Amino acid sequence: MSVLTYPNPSAISLSIRASAFVFEDEKSKALLEHINLLAPRELNVLIIGDSGTGKELVARSIHQLSHRRNGPFLAINCGALSESLIESELFGHERGAFTGAQFAKKGWFEAANGGTLFLDEIGDLPLAMQVKLLRVLQEREVVRVGSYKPIPIDVRLVAATNVKLDEAVRAGRFREDLYYRLNVAALRLPPLRERSGDILPLAEYFLKFYSDRLGCGDVVLSDQAKKALILHSWPGNIRELENVIHHALLIVKDKRVSPEDLKLSDFRAKAPDGRDDLSTLDEIGLLFKRLLDEGDSSLYEKVEHELLKAAFEHSQFNQLLTARVLGLSRHVLRARLIRHDLLGKVLKNIKQRASLDNGKSEVIHSYYTPRTIGNSFESYVAVRQTAEIEENADWWGY
Repeated sequence: MSVLTYPNPSAISLSIRASAFVFEDEKSKALLEHINLLAPRELNVLIIGDSGTGKELVARSIHQLSHRRNGPFLAINCGALSESLIESELFGHERGAFTGAQFAKKGWFEAANGGTLFLDEIGDLPLAMQVKLLRVLQEREVVRVGSYKPIPIDVRLVAATNVKLDEAVRAGRFREDLYYRLNVAALRLPPLRERSGDILPLAEYFLKFYSDRLGCGDVVLSDQAKKALILHSWPGNIRELENVIHHALLIVKDKRVSPEDLKLSDFRAKAPDGRDDLSTLDEIGLLFKRLLDEGDSSLYEKVEHELLKAAFEHSQFNQLLTARVLGLSRHVLRARLIRHDLLGKVLKNIKQRASLDNGKSEVIHSYYTPRTIGNSFESYVAVRQTAEIEENADWWGY
C-alpha cells in the first residue's frame, strides 16, 4: 500500500491537517500517476481539493519527487496571514521599514530559495497581494518592504485552494492573469467520499499508528464498523477519519472497534454545486458510487428489487398506485414484481390474512384494485383466482 506521511507525523496537530494519504482507490492511483508525471518538471502546480483531503501531503510528494528534493520545502497558509503583514511575510522587509521592524528579515520566498514554496488557501490572498505575487512569478525576483533592490530567487511554487478559482475570477475576487499563471498544471484531489477504496486502508493505517502511540495493543475494526466507515459521507475528509479513529481508540473496551465507538458526525457533505446540504438524490448517488466500488455484479438487480419493494409497500400493495409512483405502466410493473418474486410473497401474505379474517382484510382490496370488491370471502376467492392466472402469464409483451 502506497502511503504519504509527514517526516514526523507524531508532531503534526490533528486539527490542522491530514497526516496520511493512501493510493488504493482507482481515482487515487490515477492521481498518483499524474503526480509522478508533473513532479520532475519545473512547473507551478495548483492543487484543488476540499479541506482535509491532504493537499499539503501531495505538495510535499511533488517536492520529494522533483530535482529540488535536497532544497527546502516551506508551507504557509495564506488565510492565516495578517493582511497588514502579509507582504512582509511573503517578500521580507528591511530594518526600519515599518514600526517594529528592528531587523531585516527574509520573506518566505527567499527562505525557500532552491526549493519549493507551498501556498495553501491561495484564494484568500487580497487582490493587492495577488498583483505582487504575479510579478514575483513573472520576474523571478522579490523586493523587500522598505527596499528598492530586487533579489533573484529560484523557487518552485505549489499553490492549493479549496474554492473554485474560476468562479472567484468571474466574481472579481481573484485575478485572471494570476489564475492562468498558477493553473499551468492542476491536480484535483477528490473528496474521501468519492474514493471509497481509500477509506478502510486509511482507517487501518490510523488504527495501527494510534494503537502503537497510545499503547492499546492489537485493536481491530468490527465488520459493522467497517460498513459504517464506508457509508459515512466524510465531510471532513481524511482529517475527520483520522480524528474518528483516534477517538475510537480512547474509548474502545474489548480491542474491537464497534460503530458506537466511532462517534461519526451528523454533518452532511457539501453538494456538487457547493450548497451546504446534499439532497436525497445526491446522497443516493454517493451511495451508489460506493456500492459500485465493491464490484457486486448483481447490484442492479438488488437495487431494483429494493426500489420495487419500497414503492409497493408505500402504496399499500396497490399495483395501480405503485405504477403511478414509479412512472411505469401497470403491466410493466406487474412483470417486474413477478420477476422479483414480490407478487407471490404478497399473495401468500394475503392468503394467510384471509384465512384469519374470513377474507375481509383491507389489504385484499388495496392489493388488487382501488375499486371496492366487496367484503365477502367469495369475492376474495374470485379475485385471487384471477390474480393467480395473471401471475403466471407472460407480461413482458406489454
